[in-house]
Amino acid sequence: MYKVGDAATLLGVSPDTVRRWVDSGRLASQQTTSSRRRLIDGQELARFAETLAAAPNAATVASESTRNRLTGIVTKVVRDKVMAQVEIQAGPYRMVSLISREAADELGLAPGVSVVAAVKATNVTVELPSSP
Repeated sequence: MYKVGDAATLLGVSPDTVRRWVDSGRLASQQTTSSRRRLIDGQELARFAETLAAAPNAATVASESTRNRLTGIVTKVVRDKVMAQVEIQAGPYRMVSLISREAADELGLAPGVSVVAAVKATNVTVELPSSP
């Protein structure tokens, strides 16, 4: 279960946006009886995050380089005997990681689990769009 603020961080939006989605029925939540806090089920949040996934428009990026640690939520895990394919939604970005099944099992990876994707690459391209 995720608090509204935590869900907002994982989705890359403000807590107010998450509250509006809950109020409009776009995102399901449960309310605690004691503190009246809204809580969002991790698997529901993972499904919702997938609906938000869209490739960013490169033309709208201006003078920015993405950092290499992105907080996200697991949306899908496909395991075989040796490897696991893990899909992560980090704000508007969808990432796919191939890791050992053993690692995926030890980490307890499943849809709805909050993770940090640490990206290490030998080649990273940084681009600036042309002016309109």
